[in-house]
Amino acid sequence: MMLVPTHHFRDIERKPEYLQPEQCIPPPDPGPVGTMWFIRDGCGIACAIVTWFLVLYAEFVVLFVMLIPSRDYVYSVINGILFNLLAFLALASHCRAMLTDPGAVPKGNATKEFIESLQLKPGQVVYKCPKCCSIKPDRAHHCSVCKRCIRKMDHHCPWVNNCVGENNQKYFVLFTMYIALISLHALIMVGFHFLHCFEEDWTTFGVTRKEPAEPQVSHQEKKQPLKVSSTECSSFSPPTTVILLILLCFEGLLFLIFTSVMFGTQVHSICTDETGIEQLKKEERRWAKKTKWMNMKAVFGHPFSLGWASPFATPDQGKADPSQYVV
Repeated sequence: MMLVPTHHFRDIERKPEYLQPEQCIPPPDPGPVGTMWFIRDGCGIACAIVTWFLVLYAEFVVLFVMLIPSRDYVYSVINGILFNLLAFLALASHCRAMLTDPGAVPKGNATKEFIESLQLKPGQVVYKCPKCCSIKPDRAHHCSVCKRCIRKMDHHCPWVNNCVGENNQKYFVLFTMYIALISLHALIMVGFHFLHCFEEDWTTFGVTRKEPAEPQVSHQEKKQPLKVSSTECSSFSPPTTVILLILLCFEGLLFLIFTSVMFGTQVHSICTDETGIEQLKKEERRWAKKTKWMNMKAVFGHPFSLGWASPFATPDQGKADPSQYVV
């Protein structure tokens, strides 16, 4: 059996007759400035809602089960501020990753006028996407969910209901990093809470029984288990508290592993300047090799600053170069 080369489809696109610009409808007029990017995908919307629900559930358990009932106010304040700050940054990063145009190529721009504007020289070729009828820049790939060609597309992530591409990779990396951090923080607090409550409030060890005023206490009453109030550890009953903490522990462990792997994968992809699709397809490297630090600055912005960790700081990536459309 003969294997099909990975560039089989791009070889087809090199044929001049494959462009057929007369079959492309002119691109629609661009929307008003500031139009929000949002993918109308049922699965992606559901995953995004689940993501927010899980973060808010962790907020509820951390605040109302562990921190607010605690008698150690310094512990509660410090951990409450830290956890809420990380959760806020995680959700803000999620919104930016979901609502930012990942680098979509204008749809339907494979027109005769646009091709002529590129001023192609003899031997130069351009790639056309037959699905969205657009001239694809180098390293762009078509997403079947977004129904657009995305520049430097890494993958489509249902958890952010968007593609991870040239313009929003920073926000996706921050999202995975902050989710991993709040998951780790929640697991540490759950561990301390279990140790504290099992030693003090959820066992009879170390608790002094107040003898009733009447000296006559039946032998049967003395054998009854001591009822200990759980208000020092939680506003809920011990069984409810244990269930809530176990669910949080399971959620934190699962997402800590998942987002840590995703974060490491994304950082490696940025440092090597090779997207997930390019690694999967083992595409031939056709772009200049740069240092890891330059690749990091290309994604997070120039120069290095605290803005790298902020989902509100938009990286300065410059404008698209028309030469990226030709090879």
